[in-house]
Amino acid sequence: QVQLVESGGGAVRPGESLRLSCAASGDAFRYMSMAWYRQTPWSQRDLIATINFAGNDADYVDAVEGRFTISRVNANSMLTMLYLQMDSLESEDTAVYYCNSDPATESFWGQGTQVTVSS
Repeated sequence: QVQLVESGGGAVRPGESLRLSCAASGDAFRYMSMAWYRQTPWSQRDLIATINFAGNDADYVDAVEGRFTISRVNANSMLTMLYLQMDSLESEDTAVYYCNSDPATESFWGQGTQVTVSS
């Protein structure tokens, strides 16, 4: 069964760090590029970081380049772990964060994890 479960969000102050995790259950993910997306109440869900299936090539949007690091572990045939290390967090990073394939598969969306950056 395909399932994406995000975790690791929370409330932090500007300049602090968080590490998000995504447990991707299902044998399809280990062959897919995967990505982190984020959404605020006033914006659509945007891709912010993507990584290829092997985990050795990643890209970022300008807003997070140099501050966020995406990584993955293809743990076994049925589980892929995706991570997002977020450093030097800014108030503009406040959003709900989601993981999904890249390009996103509509039926895969999980519940997301809330990140709030505020002083």
